[in-house]
Amino acid sequence: MMSRGLLPGGALLLLVLMLLGWQAAIPVKATEAPLPTVEKVDLSRYVGTWHEVARMPNRFQDQCVGEVTATYRLRPDGMIDVLNRCRLADGSYDEAQGLARVVGPATHAKLEVSFFSLFGWRPFWGDYWIIALDPDYRYAVVAEPGRRYAWILARDSALDEVLQPEMRQRLREVLHRAGYEPDDLIWDTAGPPASGA
Repeated sequence: MMSRGLLPGGALLLLVLMLLGWQAAIPVKATEAPLPTVEKVDLSRYVGTWHEVARMPNRFQDQCVGEVTATYRLRPDGMIDVLNRCRLADGSYDEAQGLARVVGPATHAKLEVSFFSLFGWRPFWGDYWIIALDPDYRYAVVAEPGRRYAWILARDSALDEVLQPEMRQRLREVLHRAGYEPDDLIWDTAGPPASGA
C-alpha cells in the first residue's frame, strides 16, 4: 500500500541515498594519511583575488586555457562569496559563482565550497583545505583529503616569485608530502589577466 504524497516503490528513499552517497562512490586512496592543513588562517587576510599558478588535472576546468582567478569575499554571516574565472580558447571568459563555509572553526583552514544551488539549498559541497600558506598571504596550496584536486595560488604581487624554479620545487614538495604526484601539475603559463580584462 502506498501512502499519499510519497513516491512509488521507495523512489524517495533511493533519491535520498543517491544524494547522500554519490561522493562515497568516488574512490579515495585508502592508504593515505590524513591531509594536514596549516595551523591557522586569518580569513580577513585570505579573502581577495588569487591567481592560479598550477593545478592538478580536473574535469571542471578542462575548458580553461589560462588567466584563472578565484576571488573570495567575506560576508557578514561568516560565509564567503566565491567567484572563479578563467579565459577560454576563444578569448572569452567563463565564470562560476559559489559559496564557501568554514568547517574547521578552530583553524579556518578547512572550508567547503558549493557551486550548485537548488532554490537556495546547496546539496553538494566540495572540500577546500589550505595545506600551505605564505606568512604574508602571498601564495597558498589548496587541496582536498581525497587527493583528487589541488591548486597552487598566488597573489598578483607574488606571481614572479612563485614561478621561479626554486619556489616551484618547494611547492611541488608540499604536494608530494601531502600524497600527490607533482609531475601531474598543469602550470598556468599565461600569467594574470591584462588590466580591465
